[in-house]
Amino acid sequence: MPRTHTDKVALVTGGGSGIGLACAQALAETGAAVVVSGRTQAKLDRAVQTIAASGGQAAAVAGDVSDGADVQRMVTAATDAFGRLDIVVCSAGISPAGRVTDISEAEWDECLAIDLRSVFLAAKYAIPVLQRQGDGGALINIAGTLGIRPCRNKAAYAAAKAGVINLTRAVALDYAADHIRCNVICPGYIDTPLNDGFDPVERDAFLADSQPLPGLIQAEEVAAMACYLASDAARMVTGQVFVIDGGQQAGMNR
Repeated sequence: MPRTHTDKVALVTGGGSGIGLACAQALAETGAAVVVSGRTQAKLDRAVQTIAASGGQAAAVAGDVSDGADVQRMVTAATDAFGRLDIVVCSAGISPAGRVTDISEAEWDECLAIDLRSVFLAAKYAIPVLQRQGDGGALINIAGTLGIRPCRNKAAYAAAKAGVINLTRAVALDYAADHIRCNVICPGYIDTPLNDGFDPVERDAFLADSQPLPGLIQAEEVAAMACYLASDAARMVTGQVFVIDGGQQAGMNR
């Protein structure tokens, strides 16, 4: 891959697996030094080893993305390890099932904390660093198509991801004068550990009904979009929603 991020430093939340890991690997392959964060140290250590084995630079910091002190520590870890911060990818998330009458208040709060509050905290503590550096930066949030058009039995997740989309737009407006760009990627059904619980037969039927392009979306395809949004090629792109869903949002397949 072209080394479009040489001398850049990226922080990736949820970087131990799934979309976050794919983004961390792609950014490292294109020249960025990467700090991966998440709750499980063993996953983060494996991510760092994988990136290092491919010739990239990486460090890990474990923590809770919904805790302000932990997020501050993640940002500080990036600047301590590599001297600056240029790119933040917010990929940490959970996807609980349930209608509002089915899920508990605790489940609702956890989903909103991990999927939405974490994005707020990352922006809150990373943006002052980008402002002090004075040369802009890129924030890239991972939401989902259910934040645009929900499906049944996903109330908390759909609400959180809709919040991520509008928070992205608000941040883009508020910090454009600092050349800080903020965009959001909305994948459709994607082949990651987050969806391991989906019965394959039900999954295939769902995709046949709703996704015009056949096949499973891969995390690497989301990572490629993140790399573009983090690059100078996207210097005038901010506040935008990028959908990778095999055509689902175009309309019903059947």
